[in-house]
Amino acid sequence: MITGELKSKIDRIWDAFWSGGISNPLEVIEQITYLLFIRRLDELQKLADNRTQRLGPDGVRHIYPDGDDPLGRPYSELRWSYFTGLGDPRKMYEIVGEHVFPFLRTLGGDGSAYSRHMKDARFTIPNPALLGRVVDMIDDIPMDDRDTKGDLYEYMLSKIATAGHNGQFRTPRHIINLMVEMVEPGPKDRICDPACGTAGFLVGAVEYIRRRHPAALHDPVLRDHFHQDMFHGFDFDNTMLRVGSMNMLLHGVENPAIDYRDSLGDDVSDETEAYSVILANPPFAGSLDYERTSRILQQTVKTKKTELLFLALFLRLLRNGGQAAVVVPDGVLFGSSKAHKELRRMLVEDQKLDAVVKLPGGVFKPYAGVSTAILFFTKTNSGGTGNVWFYEVKADGWSLDDKRSPLLPEAKLGPVPAEALTAEEHAKNNLPDVLARWKQRDGAERERARTEQSFCVPKDDIVAQDYDLSLNRYKEIVHEEVEHRPPAEIIAELERLESEIQQGLADLKGLL
Repeated sequence: MITGELKSKIDRIWDAFWSGGISNPLEVIEQITYLLFIRRLDELQKLADNRTQRLGPDGVRHIYPDGDDPLGRPYSELRWSYFTGLGDPRKMYEIVGEHVFPFLRTLGGDGSAYSRHMKDARFTIPNPALLGRVVDMIDDIPMDDRDTKGDLYEYMLSKIATAGHNGQFRTPRHIINLMVEMVEPGPKDRICDPACGTAGFLVGAVEYIRRRHPAALHDPVLRDHFHQDMFHGFDFDNTMLRVGSMNMLLHGVENPAIDYRDSLGDDVSDETEAYSVILANPPFAGSLDYERTSRILQQTVKTKKTELLFLALFLRLLRNGGQAAVVVPDGVLFGSSKAHKELRRMLVEDQKLDAVVKLPGGVFKPYAGVSTAILFFTKTNSGGTGNVWFYEVKADGWSLDDKRSPLLPEAKLGPVPAEALTAEEHAKNNLPDVLARWKQRDGAERERARTEQSFCVPKDDIVAQDYDLSLNRYKEIVHEEVEHRPPAEIIAELERLESEIQQGLADLKGLL
């Protein structure tokens, strides 16, 4: 968790970009990402230098080669520690623009996600003064602690306060954490987000694994799996891929598979049943042309709706027994088209639909006001839906207006708060209750009445409702009986009041 002082430093960097002529939040993030990457390369080179001193040069991979770059400048002068120590912004600007960025674009030789996404790196900081200010401020931020790096980057991402393209918007961190806590990924899972954006879900899974399975990272096989094969993200926005891969790097994952892919348009046959966990909030962009959509997905469901196509994709990507937690617009729950009904039927009849968690309407503000829910299901290809657990989240800890202000102290926010909540505080943050009741879905929750905030619905009831999954279809509303006074008594009361008014007016008239 970053402190107010660190947040203040990031805010000042942001303000420097803004006043320096770069106001597009994504461009700000991108330029900061490059600078953080350059600083990280220098850290890796220092580690390589230390290993060479201790063990000799054999087997040690150096970031910066010996000799000069194609323009004749020594590679050693492209290091963060060199050009930040020059004390000359003009000289630094020349080195960064004319030498460091061309060097970044040639780093693809090692095949890592970071090097792939840096091949198109563009330096857009407009003048030496701004670069000097920003570099000084970034250099002043302590980056030794991995958690701090990740939290700093997450804080910067949270400052992207405008809606993205194609229906993209950032999923709040506490909603991601709730979904991860409910799915409980393990150290042997292969986790995928086919619309990964800034890799928020993958980062949530990284933190969960580190927190809940710390011993796994001491096992050589599991540690290698963690760094090389556990985390997979796809997107077709190169900026997002760059930001997402850097987000993973700063959270300590050496080589995540963050790759360019049009998840709905490309052939995914090579990824069929490749993953055991899918966590996603896919874009609700409306509709695609059939020509742009993968034929494999069209074989599953004939539709142009992206939210339905993504669900079909998840069913294909999951291996048998794999779990998914997916944010969907409300329309998926009750839409009446043939494709809507068929996908819901498949989830209920062919797979195991575990839960429908209804989210409050303002949870994605200020990006969007769309009503959403989270679907939890397990791929079985042989059915297995028994009781579907429903929960209506009425409060997530933040105000549901555009400001999204916290309603409780930080220690009482999120699905696993540092301090227990009182009943009154539960009314402001339902997420700990969601998590606690989810774990009782096969026990005490079966006994809850449908008038409660959560309850279970047998599969037969859902089938009888034509696979409608909207919570209101099953929730029972209790109307409180209100006793009214007899009409004659109310009329007498009105007549008495009228008489008093008339008498008052007469008295006032007499005084005049």
